[in-house]
Amino acid sequence: MEPKPGAGLTEAMVVLTLTTGVVEAVSFLVLGPVFTAVQTGNLLLLGFAVAGEGGLSLAPPALSLCGFTAGAVLGARLESSLEPRGRDRWFTAGLAAEAALLGLAGALALAAVPRGAVTVLVATAMGLRNVTTLRAAVPDLTTTVATRALTGLLAPLASDTRVLTDTAGRLRRAAAVAAMFTGGLLGAALLRAGIPGAALLLAVAATVLTTALARAVLRRRHENRAPGPGPAG
Repeated sequence: MEPKPGAGLTEAMVVLTLTTGVVEAVSFLVLGPVFTAVQTGNLLLLGFAVAGEGGLSLAPPALSLCGFTAGAVLGARLESSLEPRGRDRWFTAGLAAEAALLGLAGALALAAVPRGAVTVLVATAMGLRNVTTLRAAVPDLTTTVATRALTGLLAPLASDTRVLTDTAGRLRRAAAVAAMFTGGLLGAALLRAGIPGAALLLAVAATVLTTALARAVLRRRHENRAPGPGPAG
């Protein structure tokens, strides 16, 4: 059962996209250079490291890939097991589990544990996130990449009729691109201002959990307002 697009789902996905930018700011600028959500970039870093160029280490991208893989597998098992219970419990549970992992990563970072352990936990959370958003299937809002959304914004400028140009689609694509940029900018600016990366991870964890709870409340209200079946006859 996919979550209904109404009841705040699109808005939730935009907020989650913004948090990805913050997470990647911490990942690349503090833990890395490494990505934990955008595994396309991470695979490239791993390839560069294997080639011995750029002075890159194999460990950060390898650890991130391992964590991401574990998160995707565990997330798929968790959410598929909850799906028969209905009411999008898998969506709320997936975000809650992600928030718990990010909170743990932030706590460990405060305790000055090795960066590799923090990287694994953050990547695991992002692997779980990708399962959640893939299952939600909101067009143009994957929350961890914006390339497709950006292309969707640009293609209609060249009168490409095969790319949808409805207003809702344009708004989602613009929101995805803007949220990713804003999240990265915000994360980098806060790091530059002296805010520890651990604090940013804890803030993201709180934001993700709040988003999950807000989405659940809005969905419940939406269902309660829905008209019931009419009289038989």
